[in-house]
Amino acid sequence: MSIAVIYGGNRPDGNVETLTKLVIQGLMVEEIYLKDYLIQPIIDKRHTEEGFSNINDDYNAIIDRILPHDILIFSTPIYWYSMTGIMKNFIDRWSQTLRDPDYPDFKALMSSKKAYVIAVGGDEPYIKGLPMIQQFQYIFDFIGTKFEAYIVGEGNKPGDILQDLKVLSATNLLKNELAGNE
Repeated sequence: MSIAVIYGGNRPDGNVETLTKLVIQGLMVEEIYLKDYLIQPIIDKRHTEEGFSNINDDYNAIIDRILPHDILIFSTPIYWYSMTGIMKNFIDRWSQTLRDPDYPDFKALMSSKKAYVIAVGGDEPYIKGLPMIQQFQYIFDFIGTKFEAYIVGEGNKPGDILQDLKVLSATNLLKNELAGNE
């Protein structure tokens, strides 16, 4: 099974990236850093006669990169008790892809995938990060993707995540689970 990691963080070598790298160490993965791409926010035209317009940005290139993979790992810091804005923009655009004639099987392809979420926050993330995890669950339910697991860690300053022994233990379990899917 092939794996793609979709990074939603804005800080190079931030805590969530560090944690994710521990999970995928030694695994063959395709890494996609959303911060390196231009993803325009969605302009909702679902109910207009003309429908969605083509947007000249990098979004479709990212979709083309994730669709071949069996497993998607969504890696995001917890910003204001949710995913980052760039991660949300990326997922919001799925509404457009669901109606895009260039991607007629988008929902079917997404429903054949397994998803994992890796998140790190600095303000009681084990509790306050749960609404974001629930949001991912609803997103995956809607699109038909199987939500396999998530890990949430605590860290604020770069490197703090390495002090969170609870999440480091969970990281090893997730790494072993993913290695079993390769």
